[in-house]
Amino acid sequence: MAEIRVAIAGLGAIGRTLARSLNDGIPGLALACAAAGDRAKAQSWLDAQNIACPLVELEDFPKYADIAIECAPSSALERICRPMLEAGKQVMVLSAGALLPRPDLTDLAKKHGGRILVPTGALLGLDAVAAAAEGHIHSVRMITRKPPNGLKGAPYLEKNAICVDDLTQAKRVFSGSAREAAAGFPANVNVVAALSLAGIGPDRTVIDIWADPSVTRNCHTIEVEADSARFSLSIENVPSDNPKTGKIVALSVLAALRKLSAPLRVGT
Repeated sequence: MAEIRVAIAGLGAIGRTLARSLNDGIPGLALACAAAGDRAKAQSWLDAQNIACPLVELEDFPKYADIAIECAPSSALERICRPMLEAGKQVMVLSAGALLPRPDLTDLAKKHGGRILVPTGALLGLDAVAAAAEGHIHSVRMITRKPPNGLKGAPYLEKNAICVDDLTQAKRVFSGSAREAAAGFPANVNVVAALSLAGIGPDRTVIDIWADPSVTRNCHTIEVEADSARFSLSIENVPSDNPKTGKIVALSVLAALRKLSAPLRVGT
């Protein structure tokens, strides 16, 4: 089987982890190219890591790669996805929340034979939720607790003048639908967007978000009530160099990439 050529959009905490792992060697996968907002900084890092990887424009990804991994700010999603999907190729999207207001990207993938993949990321249990959705799901609720600095700068907090500095006890800063949460916290709760896409959609999936000074990890609990099962799952993720993102996110992407060419695939 030919190697799958991988492009990385963004060389932040997640993109760098992926670049190092792909450069070290993963059977069936090859690091083809990357793109970064600060090209000089990215090139300096690649040189220091002895990673031979051309830096190109996002629009040129289809010339180099079979799949692009979106590790960039959600505002860049269109520039990453459109060229690849129009070329009938694949995009792995981490900013799942940015997909919710852009159903046209799914239509574009369908039209050209492309594909959008959303990895499990910082959550767990998406296989179970997707399985339950084959029957009837009555409700899906998610509860997220993060250290306050992992939520700072979120548009919803700034718009509503909600301060999370110097908290001495947990403070609920949001309660509402996955769609509203994805818009208000675009860099913080992509997990709930992925959960909604796996299950009953962004308007029926609900979430409570807490800024909690007593936690040092990004904590997520999901509660699902369905005709086939009732389940509650919890995970506590160690933050990466970027406090908004858990270390497990990059590992989830690597696991999803391995599945693309694996002779044995476990999970839905």
